[in-house]
Amino acid sequence: MKKFATFATASAVALIAAAAQAQDTAEAATADVNADTVVATVDGTDITVANIIIAASALPQQYQQLPSDVLWEGVLNQLIQQQLLADDLENVPARAKYAIENEERTILAGEVLARVSEEAVSEEAVNAAYEKMVADFVPATEYNASHILVQTEEEAQAVVERLGAGEEFADVAADVSLDTTSANGGNLGWFGTGVMVPEFENTVTSLEKGEVSDPVQTQFGWHIVKLEDTRDTEAPTLQQTAGQLANEIQTAAIDEYVAGLEEGADVTRSEVEFDPALISNIQLLDQ
Repeated sequence: MKKFATFATASAVALIAAAAQAQDTAEAATADVNADTVVATVDGTDITVANIIIAASALPQQYQQLPSDVLWEGVLNQLIQQQLLADDLENVPARAKYAIENEERTILAGEVLARVSEEAVSEEAVNAAYEKMVADFVPATEYNASHILVQTEEEAQAVVERLGAGEEFADVAADVSLDTTSANGGNLGWFGTGVMVPEFENTVTSLEKGEVSDPVQTQFGWHIVKLEDTRDTEAPTLQQTAGQLANEIQTAAIDEYVAGLEEGADVTRSEVEFDPALISNIQLLDQ
């Protein structure tokens, strides 16, 4: 890992240096170039256009912002240096072989997943999922309420008396409420069930529009609650949910596909019980 990190740093420095030294060059002709076109050969090993494209696409975003000529030269130099270093390795350590196996497995699996996802997620599939979501949508009630929060029951009773004498709820809230909503007349805005503590929610849901509650105690103190209004929620629009629906379709398609592969494959797990602590035993790779 240390060697890899050192080389990665050196490669980044090389790209930065190439950017600093870049000169205006004529645009290369690309009419006869394809992915297998050889760009350089290192002791008999070819480096192709495809190698450069793949390596560049894996770079951090800040390097991909470099001018194309600078990026091309920097990536080519990096690949040449990597090939020289790879050729210099006489005995490939076991950990490198295992890493290559995993990398190949990951890349090939990713190709299949990309295909499955592309086939599953279409405009028609998203529209169908949205129509089903709308058909299954059950509106929920939302509440708009205001409250006045005080510390003691005696203070709450005093608030009730002031309201009973005709003072406006918002004015009393601004005067005595301990909650930050006092600056807004105690208004809490719109909320659904499950948001407020149970004692407060039970009070709100028991009120009629415009009705003011008796004092109710919660963990925060004593409240006098006024129900301002209620409304039913509406189904979200297609634009609001398209991304989420696409993710759900993709996940379901991948899960189904992988399950089908597992069902049709001969998978045998070892009956040996392994110590989970082995997962961090890097030294085992070199034994």
